[in-house]
Amino acid sequence: MTSSASHDILAELSAVIERRKPMHGGDAGASYVARLLQQGPNAFLKKIGEEATEVVMAAKDADAGGDTAKIVAEVADLWFHTLVALAHYGLSPADVLAELQRRAGTSGIEEKALRKALSREENEP
Repeated sequence: MTSSASHDILAELSAVIERRKPMHGGDAGASYVARLLQQGPNAFLKKIGEEATEVVMAAKDADAGGDTAKIVAEVADLWFHTLVALAHYGLSPADVLAELQRRAGTSGIEEKALRKALSREENEP
């Protein structure tokens, strides 16, 4: 799948999630997304935590000779629930992609150190 196709599927899925928001007529009785959003942040944040744990477990299983396809399936679940959270907070995959683009070419170590320094500055009186 090309980068463009990857962005397209994320944008398409994001648009479906947006349409299923209860405020846009999403029916919580017929739509899992509408139900999650109607239940509020605790519902989808709990799912994100569960799915993240399942990604870790699938990766550990793969290290022990298990099927790596399980990692893909669990990451897909994690990404889906994360897209629901983004929609709730008025954000989109494009926002995350822009942040990743901003970070491209920057050492992860340097980027983390910069975030720590900025956080310290914000918390100083």
